[in-house]
Amino acid sequence: MSGSIFTSSIGKKMFMSISGCVLVLFLTFHMCMNLALVFADEAYNAICGFLGANWYAVAATVLLAVVVLLHFALAIILTIQNRRARGSIRYRANAHEKGVEWSSKNMLVLGFVVIIGLGLHLAHFWYKMMFAELMGAHEVAVGAAMVAPTDGAAVVRYYFAQWPYLVLYLVWFAGLWLHLTHGVWSMMHSIGLNSKVWFKRMKCISWIVATLICGGFALCTIILFLQGNGILPYPLFGGAEVATACEAACEAACEAACAVTNTAL
Repeated sequence: MSGSIFTSSIGKKMFMSISGCVLVLFLTFHMCMNLALVFADEAYNAICGFLGANWYAVAATVLLAVVVLLHFALAIILTIQNRRARGSIRYRANAHEKGVEWSSKNMLVLGFVVIIGLGLHLAHFWYKMMFAELMGAHEVAVGAAMVAPTDGAAVVRYYFAQWPYLVLYLVWFAGLWLHLTHGVWSMMHSIGLNSKVWFKRMKCISWIVATLICGGFALCTIILFLQGNGILPYPLFGGAEVATACEAACEAACEAACAVTNTAL
């Protein structure tokens, strides 16, 4: 019984939904983290300090990498199976739609776009921040300057102040938006919200979720570009309050993590 759950098409779609939900939650957290940078470098660095090379952040990163690989592998397997069984129709629900959206027919292509953007993101930020800190580096090269890997704000601001990177990331966010508009809908469909009543609601929810996440990322990137080129002021209003709130939240979260660790030991 358990074997059929793992090997059946329904089982694979369910695992796709679970992994997709985890990734949506992570993207939401990451977007909120970027919003903190718009207001104050100290706020962003406080979050980076909480994460950094701490064991719980490393464990979460490994888990996230496994989820991404699982999600991508299942996407490839399901796409091959669906094409063999039903030609170009990817999901059973699409067979009953009058107008199948472009994103639903090209989820694998959009997935590759997301993966390429993820690789760019890892090279620019994760490699110079968490990885550098894990390797014991005290400084990393950011353009012509050398900064501490814990100064994530300086790393992010360097890249987003340059228009080629602005364009690249905005294209990535557009691809991610298209992927999420169908992905969130498919996730809800797989868990059973597939009635006629919920069809339009799921479409609306998926658009809202995708727009909030990708729109938030895009807005942060544009604001950081404008700040980096002196068009918008830095910090924005309420910077000190945001920094204080982030520092307090990170300290509380760190204490909670330490308490859990001590209890477990």
